[in-house]
Amino acid sequence: MASYILKRLLLMVPTLLGVLLLTFVVIQFVPGGPVEQMVSQLQGRDSGGERAASSGAGYRGRQGLAPERIAEIKALYGFDKPAHERFWQMLKSFAKLDLGQSFYQRKAVWDLVKEKLPVSISLGLWTFFISYLIAVPLGVAKAVRAGSRFDFVTTLIVLVGYAIPGFVLGVALLVIFGGQLQWFPLRGLTSPNWETLGWGAKIVDYLWHIALPVTAMVLGSFAVTAMLTKNSFLEEIRKQYVLTARAKGLAERQVLWKHVFRNALIPIITGFPAAFIGAFFTGSLLIETLFSLDGLGLLSYESVIRRDYPVVLGTLYLFTLIGLLTKLISDLCYVWVDPRVKFD
Repeated sequence: MASYILKRLLLMVPTLLGVLLLTFVVIQFVPGGPVEQMVSQLQGRDSGGERAASSGAGYRGRQGLAPERIAEIKALYGFDKPAHERFWQMLKSFAKLDLGQSFYQRKAVWDLVKEKLPVSISLGLWTFFISYLIAVPLGVAKAVRAGSRFDFVTTLIVLVGYAIPGFVLGVALLVIFGGQLQWFPLRGLTSPNWETLGWGAKIVDYLWHIALPVTAMVLGSFAVTAMLTKNSFLEEIRKQYVLTARAKGLAERQVLWKHVFRNALIPIITGFPAAFIGAFFTGSLLIETLFSLDGLGLLSYESVIRRDYPVVLGTLYLFTLIGLLTKLISDLCYVWVDPRVKFD
C-alpha cells in the first residue's frame, strides 16, 4: 500500500506540470492580454483629449504610446521576460504555495480564494449533504419497491429534475417565490443588517437567503446518486449470500441494512471523499450570477474574461492539486470499504 501511495504521489508531479504547461502555452496565444488592455485604455484616454500637453509638447492622442511606456507596462506585468523564464518562475512560486497576485484587484490570489470560499462552501456543502440525505434513502426505497408505482413515479420525478438545468430552475424559483410571492430574497447570502442581528436571527436569515440557490442546485445533483444507489442495491439483492441470509431466517430489515447495505454502497462511499472535499470549492457561475452571490465560479469567469492570468493559473494549480489528492483518497477508500480490493 505504501509503495502504491508513493507511486501515485510521484505521478501527480508530471500531471500538474502538464496541466500548467498546456494552460500557460494557450495563454501565450490568447489576444487581449493585460498589456494590450492597458495600452488600449491609455490610448483611448489620450484620444479622448484628456491628456493635453501642458508644456508645449503638443497633442499626441492618435500617435500611440511611446515604446518606453509600453516597455514599462510589460515590466509591470512581468511580460518583459521570455516565456520559459516566466513559466519557471511561476513553478518555483507554486512549489512554495505562493499563487501570486491579481493584476487588477491588487490582492494575493490566496486572499481572493479565501474571500470567495464562504459562498462556495455554503452552496457546495448544503447541496452535498441534502443530496446524499435524499438520494441514498430514496435509492434504497426504489430498489426494495422495484417495478412498483412508487418506483415509476419517483424515477419520473428524478429524471425530470435532472433534465431541467439548474439555471432555468433558479429563474423559475426567483420569479415565483422571490418575485410574485415574495417569500424569499432575490439576491445575496445575508441581509444588509446581518451584523446587527442576534445569533438565532443570523441563522434564520442565512437559511432564508440560501434556500432558493441550494434548491436549484440540489434537484439536479441527487438524481445520479439516487439511481446509482438503486441499481447497486438491485444487483446485490439478487446475489447468493442474500438468499442464504433469508434462508437462515433473518429479518428482511436485517438482511438489507446489515448485509446488502455495505456492499451496495461501495461505489457511492468511494466517491464520497471527492464529493465532500469538492463541495468546499464548488463554483456555479450561473447560480452565483442569478442570485448575486460572489463565489469561486464568478471569480474564475471574471479572471478569464479580464485575462487575470495569476488568478487563472493560481486557482487552476490549487484545484488540480486538490482534485488529484481527493482522487487518491477515493481510490484508497475502495480498500477500506472492500478488503478484497488489492492494488498490487
